[in-house]
Amino acid sequence: MTAPAARALPVLPADHRPMRLAELLARAPGPWPLHDAAASRTLDALAAEALPAHALMQRAGLAVARLAMALAPHARRIHVLAGHGNNGGDGFEAALHLHRAGREVRLHVIGRDSDDGRAQAWPPDAAASRRQAELGGVPIVAGLAPQALDGAELVIDALLGRGLARPASGPVADAIRLCNGSGVPVLAVDLPSGLPGDTGALEIDAACVQARWTLALLSLAPGLLTAHGRDPAGEIWWDDLGVQLAHPDFPVAVARLQGAAGLQTLWPARRHAQHKGSFGDVRVVGGAGSMGGAALLAGRAALGAGAGRVWVDLLDDDAPRLDQVHPELMFAPTPQDERLATSTVVAGCGGGEAVAARLPGLLAQAGRLLLDADALNALARDPALMQALHQRGTEGRPTLLTPHPLEAARLLGCSAAEVQADRLRAVRELAARSGAVVVLKGSGTLIGRPGALPWINASGHAALATPGSGDVLAGWIAGLWSQISGDRAISGETALDRAELAARHGVWLHGRRAERLAPGGQALVASRIVPDGQDR
Repeated sequence: MTAPAARALPVLPADHRPMRLAELLARAPGPWPLHDAAASRTLDALAAEALPAHALMQRAGLAVARLAMALAPHARRIHVLAGHGNNGGDGFEAALHLHRAGREVRLHVIGRDSDDGRAQAWPPDAAASRRQAELGGVPIVAGLAPQALDGAELVIDALLGRGLARPASGPVADAIRLCNGSGVPVLAVDLPSGLPGDTGALEIDAACVQARWTLALLSLAPGLLTAHGRDPAGEIWWDDLGVQLAHPDFPVAVARLQGAAGLQTLWPARRHAQHKGSFGDVRVVGGAGSMGGAALLAGRAALGAGAGRVWVDLLDDDAPRLDQVHPELMFAPTPQDERLATSTVVAGCGGGEAVAARLPGLLAQAGRLLLDADALNALARDPALMQALHQRGTEGRPTLLTPHPLEAARLLGCSAAEVQADRLRAVRELAARSGAVVVLKGSGTLIGRPGALPWINASGHAALATPGSGDVLAGWIAGLWSQISGDRAISGETALDRAELAARHGVWLHGRRAERLAPGGQALVASRIVPDGQDR
């Protein structure tokens, strides 16, 4: 095997510091790879090869201890919960550094062999770290008594690592529940114990540490950032432990994390000499029955995102053809000629049953087509529409699908719970089946396309859990998509590249606007999420 090329010192430099993930995404373009448990084990092994024996775990423990003292500088009484694997070894190292720094540290060994602490049952590095903690005078106790955390000012969670294959149980689950019930702030190592790192999907009533902070070491787990992961993870920090590997066996990521810096470098500027015709036409088809507001929200969002012209084709014949809030919106039936072939069409927002009759023509003629809400439900019901969707892909006409988990489940022929159990698998499968770019909405919205790594979006929070938010997102993406076609198309990009970029940019901006308007995640009405000039 070719020797690794690495730049690494035996110990971390004194000025080495982890970085808050949000700051990293804002400053550095990335993209930032996300690795599953198998890949993270490979990364750990490669990093260990590039360092002296046991140095990687020593670095990890030092990084945890430094961050603990930075985040909770006044905490004197610190309890470390250590499991029986290498994650526990990181905890032993952290406890030793904190003890040497003058903190009152108590180390609780929990799980297999915690009764007698038989060193031979531990991985070699973890066993060595435990011995060093014992020799260094760190108090070590077996298990976690019900009142053990009384008076604690900080807990370090080093119970379970990245390889969790089933919900935590037994003494580990009991310790997690005691920790959560104590109210003491928690710093989790790698990920909150009990959280599946590959999916972020927690079973009902599964025990999972509720951390205030999580320090990811060497690699980032996708489960921190989607499904249930963001709530128990708290504020995420990342530390590369000073190891930069270039290796032929470097593992492939399972997804990529997107942030502001990367998107801003990709998005073309609006040039002085351009006019409204330069930024494309958007046509919104929806608003049946009492749901006209959904179509208006999509149209307003397309305008706010910067589309050149926006028409709304309401499916309710009796609805008024004027938006008094945004009179810039035009109302007209969707044309069935070459104008449709050059337009970006949004279909389904408030479409009801009526939108199904429009889909054959839109699938056959629209230049760029975004399907949302009731259009997706119609697609799931009708194999002929799904076949027409595939035909669009073979003809080079791109499509975007924007399902929430239940709509995705209908398209995949499974349950919403199955979608949520492995969101990355669901978005990959739906993109492959449809030939489209797919935006799987939810906590940690995913953007996928056929044959490519999905993206996980890092912006947004519970303020987006409001009626009409998805309609705004659909219009926002369409408004962006219309602008990077025609004379603003980026050289060398395919039609699917542009669809994916518009989806990524729209999802990010949609989430960021919610964060700006409701920093604490408090409820918003969807009309407030419609973009303005500050959101491009």
